[in-house]
Amino acid sequence: MYRCDTKSMEDKIKTFSKFGDAGHGGITRYALSEEDKMARAEWLRRMGAIGATIEMDDLANMYATLPGSEPGLKRIVMGSHCDSVKNGGNYDGILGVMSAMEVLETVVRENIPHRHPLTAMIFTNEEGSEFPPCMMCSGTMAHDYMPERFRDNFEYSKMMASKSILTPDVTFGERLAAFPYKGDKANRMSPEKYMALFETHIEQGPILEDAGKDIGVVTCVLGQMLYRVKFYGFAAHAGTFPMKKRHDAFHAAAEALCYLHEEIDKLGYEDLVYTTGEVVIHPCVNTVIPDFFDFSIDVRHENPEVLNKVREILFSLEKREWQKCKCEVVLGWNRDTVYWDKKLVGYVREAVEELGISHMDINSGAGHDAQYISYMIPTTMIFAPSDKGLSHCEVEHTSVEQCTNAATVMLNAVLKADKDQ
Repeated sequence: MYRCDTKSMEDKIKTFSKFGDAGHGGITRYALSEEDKMARAEWLRRMGAIGATIEMDDLANMYATLPGSEPGLKRIVMGSHCDSVKNGGNYDGILGVMSAMEVLETVVRENIPHRHPLTAMIFTNEEGSEFPPCMMCSGTMAHDYMPERFRDNFEYSKMMASKSILTPDVTFGERLAAFPYKGDKANRMSPEKYMALFETHIEQGPILEDAGKDIGVVTCVLGQMLYRVKFYGFAAHAGTFPMKKRHDAFHAAAEALCYLHEEIDKLGYEDLVYTTGEVVIHPCVNTVIPDFFDFSIDVRHENPEVLNKVREILFSLEKREWQKCKCEVVLGWNRDTVYWDKKLVGYVREAVEELGISHMDINSGAGHDAQYISYMIPTTMIFAPSDKGLSHCEVEHTSVEQCTNAATVMLNAVLKADKDQ
């Protein structure tokens, strides 16, 4: 069994944490930003130093490849994203990039034989922080391979027309055209050239830490559905209109949200998670009774039957009156549970067991680039623990030893795939 180097991983963590340093221990590094350019330049420098062949595709995904010993075999690729949310941490996404780099560096340093070409990569715009949607470029690459009902979400022209949330007159396509790492469409990942994808990531939750495990053998990404729940009342003066005569959309939404929590919790599924994270209110003036309120509800679970039960509860809201207001439930989007390739999951499990690192099977509640790539080629993931389960925040942390363990597991799992296929 081979092991990656802890000091090398520590150096990468310290170095990449400088690109977009927000001044409070975390980073803000939006896709195609100046900070993104700096991170990619460092990646390019390090991958060039080990003699890897560098390619870039038309979406600015970047690939660094070491040739294998048997010409004509497909590539095994490892990677993740280097963009972040606003005031995010130093591990989300970038750990997968650093782990892939570490694998290639270890292969060169230890002169490890391998049949297949081995590729480290960077996915563009996983977070969608400035240019929505999230997982934009992995979804675009996998567009032709995913179920037809999802394809419209990642249609190329729509992605290029996505507007910046910071400067709405700028589109993703315009920013991409000026980006120095934009390459050729012919360099995109494809089933014709690639055999499998391994993605290492932080868990972004507390399950591994609570269980005292150092590695999560990921089996799937949970199914998800996003709905908007809208309430329509009418506006009136806050100081003169009697309480009993009001059609207060905000009050209606608050009452309905409490009802949702009560009814969904009655289902009794402890592994079911749901979140209201976005609201819209009109006119949003302290002297006016709100005539419109809209909240999101994001629901995630592995079993589609459980999601259907929640869906029934959601649509039951339309059949009731809420503070004399009309309710409308509208689908935002949904995705199926995506199961990782069983053979690749097996390689990960074998590797971590042989290395003697504590581990457990786990699913992913968060979405990842790997879930869309799985429609195109066999895919799997490896999780490292998140301190206190925190992620998408500046205190996000995973120890250097745990990061190195994850890279080590990926290295040995990749070598198993290389020998067996």
